[in-house]
Amino acid sequence: MVKLQQLVDYCDQLLDVGSYQDYCPNGLQVEGRAEVRRIITGVSASQALLDAAVVHEGDLILVHHGYFWKGEAQTLRGMRKQRIKTLLVNDLSLLAYHLPLDGHAELGNNAQLARRWGIQVEGRFGAGPAGGIAMFGRLAQALSASELAAQLSANLGREALLIEGGEHPIRRVGWCSGAAQDYLEQAAGRGLDAFISGEVSERTVHTARELGVHYIGAGHHATERYGVAALGAHLAEVFSIENQFLDLDNPV
Repeated sequence: MVKLQQLVDYCDQLLDVGSYQDYCPNGLQVEGRAEVRRIITGVSASQALLDAAVVHEGDLILVHHGYFWKGEAQTLRGMRKQRIKTLLVNDLSLLAYHLPLDGHAELGNNAQLARRWGIQVEGRFGAGPAGGIAMFGRLAQALSASELAAQLSANLGREALLIEGGEHPIRRVGWCSGAAQDYLEQAAGRGLDAFISGEVSERTVHTARELGVHYIGAGHHATERYGVAALGAHLAEVFSIENQFLDLDNPV
């Protein structure tokens, strides 16, 4: 086992949470039992993940998408009440890291995507420390837009949405997991051939076509599975505790 506070302190320092301005609190959001022997890891702290954590006898739930987002209702009623009740009744801790987990140079979502996709990272951009949470790099070989979209679909197990920004091949590409479609203009400013994120907005289609940059929406959930899984596995190794990643289906 490991003391809860020891594990939280380690994660906060590892992910450099103090350097990020985020839309939610990063770190321990709900405090449970004082010792942790088993972590249940998932992308989002949905009721389904909480219930699964109870079944699997977890002590701590580690997620990318936790609670208490800016702009949300501050009252605990209905769905929010049930989620918090599940945590408190079962003495479960909720540990959540949003932007710090996107941006970490090794365990982060975007670093993990680069590893999965075999892209040589050249630099970073967008918001956040160390140059930003988004990354850009070079493909091992030039691909057409349709070829890259097909590769991403196969790699992530999710049909990617391709918005073509011309007929040019893709050699240099930028990416940022989740809802980072608005980084497309920054990608164009860097002379990148394509940009990949999780979601697509109506305006993204026009922006890609008018700027001449291919855009690929590869799925919010699909692009954010790997950072939290890597962090959970890292903690299990460091502290000699159990970790179980639960990839609950989400088509978005």
